[in-house]
Amino acid sequence: MAHTASRPRAAIEQRAGTTDVFSARTHKAAKVVVPVLLGVVYGYWVAANRRYGGPITVENFLYGFFAGVVFSLLFMALLALAPRMRRELHAALWAALIGSAIGFLIIQAPSPGVLRSAILGLAVAAGVFLTMFYRFYTHEDAQGHRVR
Repeated sequence: MAHTASRPRAAIEQRAGTTDVFSARTHKAAKVVVPVLLGVVYGYWVAANRRYGGPITVENFLYGFFAGVVFSLLFMALLALAPRMRRELHAALWAALIGSAIGFLIIQAPSPGVLRSAILGLAVAAGVFLTMFYRFYTHEDAQGHRVR
């Protein structure tokens, strides 16, 4: 710690740039791989909730598959379009996606009902909105440019 005391404060606070562990190619691939993997997990979860311990059927499999595909496509669209928007709308889009995904997931179980599903979806959406807005508010300026 003594070596930092001798350096000027400007040199300590100056950042040479971000440290990227992965290459640009890896980041580009992750923009496709992560949504697809999350879609697979989400589709499986929807199918498991829908069958509720019963036998696996073709209808159940296809329902989960298409739910996962739709989730992946919406997630990729959000990753591509939302960063160009203002932070309020950006946070609202994340909240809408995650809240509706949770609400849809809950309604697949046989007993919860529409009201419980809607309340849980809205509660999760509110939490996601607050979290994402805080993150964007502290990491971006008013025009949506990242602050470094």
